[in-house]
Amino acid sequence: MTHRDEFARVRTTGQAKAGRFVVLSTLADSSLDGIRTGFITTKKSGKAHDRVRLRRIFRALVRDHAADFCDLQRYLVTIARHGAATASFAELEADWLKQARRLGLLGSAPRPPSA
Repeated sequence: MTHRDEFARVRTTGQAKAGRFVVLSTLADSSLDGIRTGFITTKKSGKAHDRVRLRRIFRALVRDHAADFCDLQRYLVTIARHGAATASFAELEADWLKQARRLGLLGSAPRPPSA
């Protein structure tokens, strides 16, 4: 996702769940060919190198767990919260998966977080 209006649409009409390190927002859209992802890492989430690291981690999480999603025709926005930059990969993955489950994005048998 690259357009401001896409992010705004997910925010206003979609669902969101907040965790300790991330806020996960989603919106189903049957016109999409596949999942459209967007990542928001503000200055509150850390310095520039921390924000880049967080975006790389979020992309890896989507890539690793996309096969477990029930429906791939949706927008998915991951927002880093304050303190996410100091969290380990395992902590970020556990929090991201927890929010994805709360939103009903994952299938019946999701893989456990990698160690």
